[in-house]
Amino acid sequence: MSRAQGFLYACGSVMLVSAAQLGMRWSMTRLPIPAQWLDMLFTGPLPWLALGVVVAAIFAYALSMLCWLGALQHLPLGRAYSLLSISYALVYLLAASLPAFNEHFSLLKSLGVTLVVLGVLIINSRRIHGNKS
Repeated sequence: MSRAQGFLYACGSVMLVSAAQLGMRWSMTRLPIPAQWLDMLFTGPLPWLALGVVVAAIFAYALSMLCWLGALQHLPLGRAYSLLSISYALVYLLAASLPAFNEHFSLLKSLGVTLVVLGVLIINSRRIHGNKS
């Protein structure tokens, strides 16, 4: 059961960090550079929705770190760390699929993501000689 818990925590971390990345990207295409945020409070309208998404993304990063700590408690570092790579694939697929991000699929990017996922699967497959780490 401990290994399953580790995978659940790792998946939670991946989902949260992926959501945070997408939220940050969406927000930063609608906000000026952070150094200008205070000026906007006094000089012009501040896009509150975009700023709220930045705050939510930061909160998602914090929750992701808590999940990551849970994953490390139940999984060997080599297995747990490889699972973080799934976030690269997830962010790429979502950013290219959702029109709000204006990203595009490409053969080379898709091949790279496929190789990352295959690497994660290989690292996390069961060992033949009974090694359960």
